[in-house]
Amino acid sequence: MSKKKVAFICVHNSCRSQIAEAFGKHLASDVFESYSAGTETKPQINQDAVRIMKESYGIDMEADGQYSKLIRDIPTPDIVISMGCNVGCPFIDRPFDDNWGLEDPTGKNDEAFKLVIEEIRKKILELKKNAS
Repeated sequence: MSKKKVAFICVHNSCRSQIAEAFGKHLASDVFESYSAGTETKPQINQDAVRIMKESYGIDMEADGQYSKLIRDIPTPDIVISMGCNVGCPFIDRPFDDNWGLEDPTGKNDEAFKLVIEEIRKKILELKKNAS
């Protein structure tokens, strides 16, 4: 049986969705394949997210090949999760399966990042439990 493909979506695909993709790959790759994407891209992943994920969890998102992608650049997902858009979620040709409603920590201090990162980690583990 092939694993389900899970896509984590936010507008810029540079922070929360990238963190979710990284945790999905590191914590749940035995249950589902993880992808992230957005309706726009940024030149690079949020560098605070990259640094804190490396310091706190030993996960190097850039060394693992992650980069900002558009929705059309990933395989068709079985499960689609919005990270929490607050202003208007991207249209993806189908309804979201879940909206995690997470605040974007971009531009905030490390503590704000760590809170969001830990929340994403917990949600990935919960998704893994429910998907297996």
